[in-house]
Amino acid sequence: MNPTRPASPATQPPDTPRNAPHIRDATEADLPAIQAIYAHHVLTGVASFEETPPSVDDLRARLAAVRSHGLPYMVAEIDGVVAGYCYATPYRPRAAYRNTIEDSIYVSDAYRGRGIGRVLLQALIERCENGPWRQMIAVIADGGSGGSLSLHSQLGFELTGTLKAVGYKHGRWLDTTLMQRTLGHGASTGPDDVSNEPADAGR
Repeated sequence: MNPTRPASPATQPPDTPRNAPHIRDATEADLPAIQAIYAHHVLTGVASFEETPPSVDDLRARLAAVRSHGLPYMVAEIDGVVAGYCYATPYRPRAAYRNTIEDSIYVSDAYRGRGIGRVLLQALIERCENGPWRQMIAVIADGGSGGSLSLHSQLGFELTGTLKAVGYKHGRWLDTTLMQRTLGHGASTGPDDVSNEPADAGR
């Protein structure tokens, strides 16, 4: 099966729902759709603390930056349409943070309520567990009013704290909630101890 295309109804397994999201690596051809999804979140919500939507060229540079760290950047496609996307970035630039990453997930407003965020986050976790990363951080604004707290809790994230009134957007102060999930062996081995990594690590 071509990994960049959703399976046709004739070739889908019997237990695959029609219009189920197909998760694949993002390409530069996806960037206009990604930009439209993200611009909506920037202008109307608080999932991002940016206030001016970045251009497609800006996002091209960001995609390249994610890939330069060997991290995944994926889209959820339904019937050939990008319905959402996710990626991971280094949590902090200092070297000691090299095994800790942060997740980002955005779903098109037209596809909300269809479980796409969960599918994306699950795929992101699975990909990152096959790499050298040991902790994943979620930074969630406004008490997870869009369901982010619940989504992350369902997939193994634990609440670690809240930063009060650290953002100001749309005329109000915003808190950010920090959640954290262990990846792979977590802190049970040293960060560079590859002898105890899963057999498929780095795939």
